Amino acid sequence: MDDVPEEWTNMETCKTEYMIDLKNYSLLKHNTFGIQAFCDRFLEYYSVDEAVQVARVLSQEKSPYLLIGGGSNLLLTSDFHGIVVHSAIKGIEVVPSDSTTDNVYVKCGSGEVWDDVVAFCVSHDFYGLENLSAIPGEVGASAVQNIGAYGVEAKDAIVSMEVVEIETGRCLTIRAEECDYAYRQSKFKKEWKNRFLLTSVTYALSKTFKPSLDYGNVRSSLQEHGIEHPTAQQLRDTITAIRAAKLPDVKVEGNAGSFFMNPVVSRDKYEQLATQYPKMPHYTIDDQYEKIPAGWMIDQCGWKGKSLGRAGVHHQQALVLVNRGGATGEDVVRLCKVIQEDVYRQFGIEIIPEVNIL
Repeated sequence: MDDVPEEWTNMETCKTEYMIDLKNYSLLKHNTFGIQAFCDRFLEYYSVDEAVQVARVLSQEKSPYLLIGGGSNLLLTSDFHGIVVHSAIKGIEVVPSDSTTDNVYVKCGSGEVWDDVVAFCVSHDFYGLENLSAIPGEVGASAVQNIGAYGVEAKDAIVSMEVVEIETGRCLTIRAEECDYAYRQSKFKKEWKNRFLLTSVTYALSKTFKPSLDYGNVRSSLQEHGIEHPTAQQLRDTITAIRAAKLPDVKVEGNAGSFFMNPVVSRDKYEQLATQYPKMPHYTIDDQYEKIPAGWMIDQCGWKGKSLGRAGVHHQQALVLVNRGGATGEDVVRLCKVIQEDVYRQFGIEIIPEVNIL
């Protein structure tokens, strides 16, 4: 396309060996909600060269298509009558650099499991991703979704990503500053949606450990174990334990983790609510905006641990909607809408799903 900056271009390709092309394919193992749905065709690429081939198929056939990662942020409400595409590009490598800064650069295949990347970095004394431990999904989603937890977002570390432009088949490199990253947002979810196939993401990590401990109950959880000055591994282990304690195992109760985004409200709105709810948790964004936990509001509405048919709200974390067994995507959507209505009625705040509903 004419509006692609010349400096994005990167013509590296890889040998083709493994590409998967299947018809009438079940997506059950590709969504952590555990909902059965089928797609007309499933394409999975294992290299940059295969991604170019997939781009050619998508541009020529003109069928609807859906780009997925690990399915941990996906709710299927019906079969997908089109092509579903998944990256299976693996690999974690330290990129040689002559930089004299404290940074080290790590390049990861877009199909790499996210938590494996965090584990690799911590074990090699590369710091900055510890607070993002145990987030389900794959590397590609970190760049698309700008995943975040406990005061840290992927955008804090992303340097660039390599992609294949679907319309042209060109291999390009996009810099992080071009992606308009914001809370759970990027151009990949807006004007660039369905425009690129991601093949790798490069992160800048630090050789100096500077822990971020002042979000949620991270510091208090460390102190419970007598840890005042944690190592990166101790911080990772603590965050992993916190997540495990409040998030259900997808093999037991299907879910997509946090279902709603935490709303950001004006300071006036926050102060109005604070007079009614003096113990309301909040996180200051700046002098104009505050973030209020959606899970807390859902809990205040009495939904924690409750169900609506076969879909329910997790008993430990009200931000998580779960499949109690045999739920359809429509069952979960119905529950989502009722919760949204209740939260708006009580707080005057609209909470928006973080999960991609199809």
